[in-house]
Amino acid sequence: MIDFMTVQTDWSWLANPSGLFLMAFLAASLLPFGSEWLLVLLVTQGGDPLQLWLVASAGNVLGSCLNYVLGLWAEKWVHKHSEATGWDTARRWYQRFGVWSLLFAWVPVVGDPLTFIAGLMRARFVLFLPLVIIGKATRYALVIAVVI
Repeated sequence: MIDFMTVQTDWSWLANPSGLFLMAFLAASLLPFGSEWLLVLLVTQGGDPLQLWLVASAGNVLGSCLNYVLGLWAEKWVHKHSEATGWDTARRWYQRFGVWSLLFAWVPVVGDPLTFIAGLMRARFVLFLPLVIIGKATRYALVIAVVI
C-alpha cells in the first residue's frame, strides 16, 4: 500500500521557461493558480530575466484571452450565476471604468474575472489586448525588479 503522506513529487519539469509559461497561463485563467513564485525561483537560479519576463507575460496574456473568449460564449450562464463576490466586484469595476479597468487585470481575485467580463460585455479586442498586455507585463516586470 502506498503511503501518500510520504510520496514526494518531482516538480523539476516545471522549473523551466515552458513550465513558467504553463503556470502563467493557468494563473490568468479562472483557476486559483499563481506564477510569480516560479518566476522568482527561475530568476534567482540564474535565468535570463528578459526571457522569463517575456514568457510569463505571454502565458498570462494568453490565459486572459481565453477568459475573454469564454466570456463571449457564456453570457446567459453568467447572468444566472454571478452572485460570487469576485464577479460582482469585477463587474462594478468594469461598469465604472469601462475597458480601462483592464489595466487592473493583474490584481488578485478581481483581475481574472475582469478579463472574463470584458468578453461578456463584448469589449473590443483591439482595446482589450494592449491594456491587458500593459497590466500583466508591468506586474511581472515589477516582480523581477524586486528580485534582482
